Amino acid sequence: MFQQAADLLEEGTALKAVLDQLEPADWSRETPFKSWTVNQVVQHLHGSDKMAVLSLKDADGFAAAMSDPKTVAQTMNPTIEGEELLNTWWAYFSEMCELLGASDPKRRVPWFGPDMGVMMFTTARQMETWSHGQDIFDMFGETRVNTDRLKNIAVIGVKTYGWTFANRKMDVPGPAPYVKLTAPGGGTWEFGEPNSDNYVAGDAAEFCHVVTQGRHIADVNLDVVGEPAQKWMAIAQCFAGPPEDPPAPGSRTVNF
Repeated sequence: MFQQAADLLEEGTALKAVLDQLEPADWSRETPFKSWTVNQVVQHLHGSDKMAVLSLKDADGFAAAMSDPKTVAQTMNPTIEGEELLNTWWAYFSEMCELLGASDPKRRVPWFGPDMGVMMFTTARQMETWSHGQDIFDMFGETRVNTDRLKNIAVIGVKTYGWTFANRKMDVPGPAPYVKLTAPGGGTWEFGEPNSDNYVAGDAAEFCHVVTQGRHIADVNLDVVGEPAQKWMAIAQCFAGPPEDPPAPGSRTVNF
């Protein structure tokens, strides 16, 4: 199992440990993410993981499913809830991790839009699992202990600088900023060449919260210098799909 697949499995295991502690009533509680309930958050993850398993096991079956909007809608919007949802999500998530871990990291797999390489696909699933896991922590107002597996999400955040603007049909405002982050383990992660006029610097978890749109840039302590960096951090989006706006300032300022 390559490192990103192991990191994804660890991410899911950490989320499951939190979900295992929920009382039945907690599954109907609203999270700060668009007022989605815990059920809706996990249903969202489960739907994507289920489609991922299909893609990894049966590319033709995935293509057939994608040609039928009703099938996609049913798969992506499961209706099971609570303990049944938890157990079913975990079964598919575990299978997904096993399939990814056994794959060549350079293998291409079909997905919504262009095909993706297995390594980036794995990182994207970790990003979704981590960012939506934060919804649960925020609901309880709990502090989350992050690890250096967060680097995978920082990488996808940096790589989607241009995508953020292209997805909105906007011109890229300039070269990608230099990014310097303090890792959870105390190390330093650097992306790009040092540039005192165009950079983002600070805590890695805060950077990841911004690029996954879990926090507004005004609610974190990142240093953001230069027009390209400022424009990017205002609308950063490292996930696929139509343009989404970050949460309103002050709406998700619970503990990191």
